Amino acid sequence: MALGACSGSPAPPSSPPAGAPAAAATSAAPGPPAADDGVTTPAEVFGPGCASLPQGDAPGSPAATAGQPVVAAIATNPQLTTLVSAIGAVPGLADALNAQKSITLFAPSNAAFDQAKATMGDQAFTRLLADPQQLATLLSYYVVPQRYDAAGLVAAGETTELAGGTVTIGGPAAAPTVTSGDGTQAAVVCGNLPTANATVFVVDRVLRPAG
Repeated sequence: MALGACSGSPAPPSSPPAGAPAAAATSAAPGPPAADDGVTTPAEVFGPGCASLPQGDAPGSPAATAGQPVVAAIATNPQLTTLVSAIGAVPGLADALNAQKSITLFAPSNAAFDQAKATMGDQAFTRLLADPQQLATLLSYYVVPQRYDAAGLVAAGETTELAGGTVTIGGPAAAPTVTSGDGTQAAVVCGNLPTANATVFVVDRVLRPAG
């Protein structure tokens, strides 16, 4: 199932190395600049949220996820269980994302979804999770059809999502901000997370397109 197939209505557009010092995963700033292709290494992971990731070669560590396709990788990240459950609720979406060749994923943390639930109310949030079409559109807004590292995102200043619409990037590469179309500004709490086909940025707010 192609990713575009999941985007029927507004089409779904859109961790620390083994043996490396723990500080590499919890550093406040990225390591050496990544290649222009946006591919990162475990040593380049940064942000305060990275401190809670598994270490070494443990499942969910940056070293372990670097070789896994994106959904398989984030499925082992303890900060992203709500996002993974939401992806699983959309038939074919996980396979479509895993099949992409080179993407960037803005991944709202569990805390981000908790905040959204408190704002929306339990019933509205439950309805969202139970509506695969609406959920697919929202989730695909988090996917950029180009792979960026933090420095590349900041240099670009704006990304166009697979779902349509744009996301604005601000701040320095060591602490980027991500502003969605509806004006919600999120901070990157753990960035440059490597997977086999995507670079992942965990953000602290649920992003929504304009309108």
